[in-house]
Amino acid sequence: MSETDQEMFVAGLVLDPASNAPIVILKNSQGDVCLPIWIGLAEATAIASALKNVDLARPMTHDLMTNILDELEARVVQIRIKGLQENTFLADIDLAIGEVSKSVDARPSDAIALAVRVNAPIMVATAVLDQAQVQLVIDENTGEELPPTARVESTEFVAENFANIDEEKWAEILDGMAPDDFKYKM
Repeated sequence: MSETDQEMFVAGLVLDPASNAPIVILKNSQGDVCLPIWIGLAEATAIASALKNVDLARPMTHDLMTNILDELEARVVQIRIKGLQENTFLADIDLAIGEVSKSVDARPSDAIALAVRVNAPIMVATAVLDQAQVQLVIDENTGEELPPTARVESTEFVAENFANIDEEKWAEILDGMAPDDFKYKM
């Protein structure tokens, strides 16, 4: 861990109101800074299932990665969101295999999905926070925390928590999506 890293945790998953794209929200321990990262639906599902401790009949990709690491007696020391280039976040998964340390390049969404499965720290470089952090804002009328996506253009949007989306809404979201809807890089 670098002195320029800040530990964060997954505060939740929300949907972007403009594109219905999933966003993972990372917060610091003080709760005053958050980092929104737009991710894919598969990764959002992987993160949500790990956060909710959902046991699936067969392992998903991130469960498979966990199983492989276990078989190799490797440990995830931490994941680190290390950079932001051209609107693309960069991450590493830091591993320990016996006395050997390795760092593996990864998409932040995959690294986060793995970190929540193995309870590894999620570190974010200060330089990334300087570029992309969102200060938390409290709505003066309601006293509630406004979601990051609400601060860009409107304070009326209330983010939908993935846990509260019913099956019909998911079907509607998925039915209306096309590859061009994902105008971001994971």
